[in-house]
Amino acid sequence: MLAAFSTGFLTSLSLILAIGAQNAFVLRQGLRRAHVFWLCLLVAGSDAVLISAGIAGFGALTTRFPAAPQLLAWGGAGFLIAYGALRLHAAWHGGETLPEVGDSAGLGATLAAGAAFTWLNPHVYLDTLGLIGAVSARFGETALKASFGIGAVGASFLFFFALGYGARLLAPLMRSARAWRMLDLGIGLTMWALAAGLLAG
Repeated sequence: MLAAFSTGFLTSLSLILAIGAQNAFVLRQGLRRAHVFWLCLLVAGSDAVLISAGIAGFGALTTRFPAAPQLLAWGGAGFLIAYGALRLHAAWHGGETLPEVGDSAGLGATLAAGAAFTWLNPHVYLDTLGLIGAVSARFGETALKASFGIGAVGASFLFFFALGYGARLLAPLMRSARAWRMLDLGIGLTMWALAAGLLAG
């Protein structure tokens, strides 16, 4: 049981650790201390649903719908290009600083963006439905599969909440407009690089 749990935890964590659009958005919201709990709950909960689906064997659905990966790639790339453009625009014009409390963006808008970063990202389906689902196949017993799934889901919750709430440790560095311009520039370029990778793939 412990081996299955550890395998699930480490597999999930290794896939999540890569810097991506979802992580960058959670980090930015964490720095602004804006709707952090609900955003982390949304993205980690979404991961839990997808991981559970992958372990249950739904990864085979992609073979039944060959066009799905390409459609997801186009939709995800379009969203990343648009959001990247917003961040680059903010970096160009500057003027943003770390507020003392919250953010002007509402909870609904924040959660909508978080959902888009999660569900419009084709890589999340490869990671959860494909890779995690494939690794879980080595555990034949239901109890072992459940232990693997708990470990994988636990890693997701631990990472996103640590990222969201740990971001405030960087707050002293983000008090200047220049620091925010550099952050927005980095996020914008990352979004466009990810979009280019999706389109090229």
